[in-house]
Amino acid sequence: MTRLSYEHGAFEKPLIGETIGHNLERTVARNPDGDALVSCHQGVRYSYTEFNEAVDRLASGMLAGGLSKGDRVGVWSTNCAEWALVQYATAKLGVILVNINPSYRLSELEYALGQSGCRWVMAIRESHGSDFVEMVDQVRPRLAGLERAVFFGTPEWEELAAGDPSHRDGVRAGMDELDFDEPINIQYTSGTTGFPKGATLTHHNILNNGHFVGSLLGYTERDRVCVPVPLYHCFGMVMGNLGATSNGSCIVYPAEAFDPFKTLEACHHERCTSLYGVPTMFIAQLGHERFSEFDLSSLRTGIMAGSPCPIEVMKRVSSEMGIKEISIAFGMTETSPVTTQVPRDDTLENRCGTVGKVMPHTEIKVVDPTTGRTVVRGEPGEFLARGYAVMRGYWNDPERTAESIDQQRWMHTGDLATIDEQGYVRVVGRIKDMVIRGGENVYPREIEEFLYTHPKVADVQVIGVPDERYGEELMAWVVLRPGEQATDEEIREFCRGQIAHYKIPRYVKFVDSYPMTVTGKVQKFKMRETAVQELGLDKAAAIATA
Repeated sequence: MTRLSYEHGAFEKPLIGETIGHNLERTVARNPDGDALVSCHQGVRYSYTEFNEAVDRLASGMLAGGLSKGDRVGVWSTNCAEWALVQYATAKLGVILVNINPSYRLSELEYALGQSGCRWVMAIRESHGSDFVEMVDQVRPRLAGLERAVFFGTPEWEELAAGDPSHRDGVRAGMDELDFDEPINIQYTSGTTGFPKGATLTHHNILNNGHFVGSLLGYTERDRVCVPVPLYHCFGMVMGNLGATSNGSCIVYPAEAFDPFKTLEACHHERCTSLYGVPTMFIAQLGHERFSEFDLSSLRTGIMAGSPCPIEVMKRVSSEMGIKEISIAFGMTETSPVTTQVPRDDTLENRCGTVGKVMPHTEIKVVDPTTGRTVVRGEPGEFLARGYAVMRGYWNDPERTAESIDQQRWMHTGDLATIDEQGYVRVVGRIKDMVIRGGENVYPREIEEFLYTHPKVADVQVIGVPDERYGEELMAWVVLRPGEQATDEEIREFCRGQIAHYKIPRYVKFVDSYPMTVTGKVQKFKMRETAVQELGLDKAAAIATA
């Protein structure tokens, strides 16, 4: 009998039916003296008891400052201990944490804070030459709902983090009134219609997803999880932070942003047992000139995600870094994020050729994009997911929520995939034009909408082209207004300081028209073929496809 492309992650271990705050306190009770968080670049170290006490102090300060359940607070920062404190303090209060990418510039920052209705933003003061204080000051006059900006390391932050003893009981009382199905986090994903969408996630969504990712990696109180991936992303705050704390493991931040040397150094000195990253991060570490100086013998597991891993890289991660139980995870922010994961004891072929099997307590299927009917095993179609991990919806955006989540609560991912007889999922393409650049999901439409505001630009189409380092790079095909002239550097300069650096097109091609279908639709695949040929990217294309 023909089997359809459907899998259910039946699992003996039940879902966790509690809030993030209660789960943290459960971990503290069983592992009070174990390390909870180490921030290497800050020289900060917390035991679970110390971390929970710091979280409670911050929560009491935020409560005294007027925040209450359902309010939104933005966190705009690179990786640091303060980020984690804000994450767990907001969870205890029922305040919805809004993750803001530290690469965001003015227009993106203003949109995220405004669309989510943040009352507060908590941020670093500067990073890599960018003055976050000045940028917040520039957008505040246009954000009537933004009441307060608190910057880490300032006297205002120190006072807030010290807490208000008179509000400690209020934190406890409020936490006991929270429900695990209530929203606790908004994460912005780039929108295909030009504006980012705020995926709204609950305690139940992200606590369980982080917990089961960690469980499948065999996490215990003896594990130490190195997190060089960004906290604003699910990879960092869910798979990293919640994956560790829900299993009693230690979180280790090597640096404020990824640095191959500091990551290796942290694994060496902190005796990390697990390491996260996208393939380019592992490649950078393996290629570092001082790689041989580090003792990585404590590493046993970890996760690669974001883009396919070349088989030779996987072999080197196993043989040279000693990570014998590396896993591949696949998903999207809207599914908290992981829907499939490769077992840590699986074969090399399955780690490199598939994205694993269905996660516990999750349903997946592959359907014909036109008819919506489930296809037979091995036939490609759109990958759908359903279950506890699917988001509540996009914040204040019922129309786009309905476009993504159908009436049966299936999340339509836009990915083309197959499911084989053994239940392994292979991603074979994308229905939409999303570009994955170095692990960052980039939607061309968002960049196109921004470039339309350039006074010389009449039309623009953005595509992804192969790149040996990042997997894909961005290329803009620009039609100028009549009589106008421009250079590629002029187009890139227009973007700087306004959109994130990874969204700025590396290549710019000026054209009079685009390849079109007879019905007037732009044929981006033909544009990509032309770009590969003209730019001499055939070798990179072969590598990216392998």
